[in-house]
Amino acid sequence: MFNKATTLNKSTPAGAESRSSVLGDNRQSTLARASETQKALDSMLSSPPVPSAAQDASEPLNGSRLIVGANVKLKGAEILDCDTLVVEGRVEATMDSRVLRIARHGAFAGKVSIDVAEIHGEFEGELLVREQLIVYATGRLKGQIRYGRIQVEEGGELAGDIGPLTGSENRPVPIRSTTPELAPVPVERIPLATGTSG
Repeated sequence: MFNKATTLNKSTPAGAESRSSVLGDNRQSTLARASETQKALDSMLSSPPVPSAAQDASEPLNGSRLIVGANVKLKGAEILDCDTLVVEGRVEATMDSRVLRIARHGAFAGKVSIDVAEIHGEFEGELLVREQLIVYATGRLKGQIRYGRIQVEEGGELAGDIGPLTGSENRPVPIRSTTPELAPVPVERIPLATGTSG
C-alpha cells in the first residue's frame, strides 16, 4: 500500500509534514513582513518626518501643542496661547502664537501672526511671520505675506502681496486704554522764601 517515497513516521500523523511545511513557509513570510514593517516604523520614528531648521530655536520642550489631524476640519476658531500648531487637516481661523507647521496635505485659511512658519501644504490669507518663514517644495502661499526672514525651497510657490516686515509691522500693537485721557493741568510756579524771619 505504501511505497518508500510515502512512508510516514509513526509519530507524525498523515499529512502533518506537508501542513507543517506550508505553515512554516507562511510563518516565515509573516515574520519577514513584520520585520520589514518594524524596520520602516523604526526609521520613521527615529527621524522626524518634517525636517525643521527652526525647530530647535523656536519650539519649547514643554510647550502647548495643538495638532489638527488629517481629515479634521477646524472652522471659525481663534487660536491663542498655543506654542505650536500642526495642521494636517484643514483650519479656517485667526491665530497669534509662536510656531505654525502646515503638513504636506494640510491647509490653513485665515489671519495669522506668528514667530516661525513652516509651510509644506497650503496657506491662504494674511500671514505675518515675525522671525522666519520656511516654504518647502510642496508649499503654496496666497495672500498678504510679511516675514522677518524667508527661505523658499525650489518648487515652493508664493502669490499675492509678499514682502519683508517694515519697522511698524514688526512692533507689537499697543494696547489702548479704555479710560479717557486727562487734560494737562497748568502748574503755577511759586517762589520760595529765602530770607530769615524776624
